[in-house]
Amino acid sequence: MWRAALWGGIAGSSVFIGSLIALFFNIKKSVIGFIMAFGTGVLMGAAAFELLTEAVENGGITVTAISFILGAALFTLFNLIIAKKGGHSRKRSQDNITENSGIAIFMGTVMDAIPESVIIGVSLTKEENISFLLVVAIFISNFPEGLSSSSGLKKAGYSKIKILVLWLIVSFLAILSSIVGFIFLEHGSEALIATISSFAAGGIVAMLSSTMMPEAYEDGGPIVGLISALGLISSVILSNLK
Repeated sequence: MWRAALWGGIAGSSVFIGSLIALFFNIKKSVIGFIMAFGTGVLMGAAAFELLTEAVENGGITVTAISFILGAALFTLFNLIIAKKGGHSRKRSQDNITENSGIAIFMGTVMDAIPESVIIGVSLTKEENISFLLVVAIFISNFPEGLSSSSGLKKAGYSKIKILVLWLIVSFLAILSSIVGFIFLEHGSEALIATISSFAAGGIVAMLSSTMMPEAYEDGGPIVGLISALGLISSVILSNLK
């Protein structure tokens, strides 16, 4: 359990670290876009090589496919609800963020973080060692979210303390989600774990496609395609270092 808390906390802490940097330094939007693009590639690779591949091996293609689609559909549904309240801005440093949309941004960030953190806890139920690729992928993908969201909230008039408290809550929920994933599935069957893994992978891929990819291109331009590819091949390399 404590290992789940540790690795969940490390992966989730990058949102808070990104917010610290955004609050005290001016980071170019293009740089944020480049980081986001690289993180997109790495996390996409982790979802494919760590989650889906093992899910197919342990649960079969039918269970994996159905769970994956359900995970993507559920994330999309929640994303539509949060987007209508302003949560679509959670990865943007724009100026027109209001109090209500600021809360929606926070809720959207929580929604992004939970499936990633749960799967860290789940991965520890079947392996003695944590997946280095998974932790690195989540850490990198969360970092630009802290950067861009905090920049936008700062422009909207949120105090530095309030912004940091919000991201501390996200980091705490990441730890809690990782622990919950470990405790409830510690004695779960391989088929159940495969179902949860593919469900989380669906949510992650939907998140990447609907939020991170568009924002990376908007901030960084066409070159982000190459950077995303570099992130993906990096995940292949990391997955073969085990």
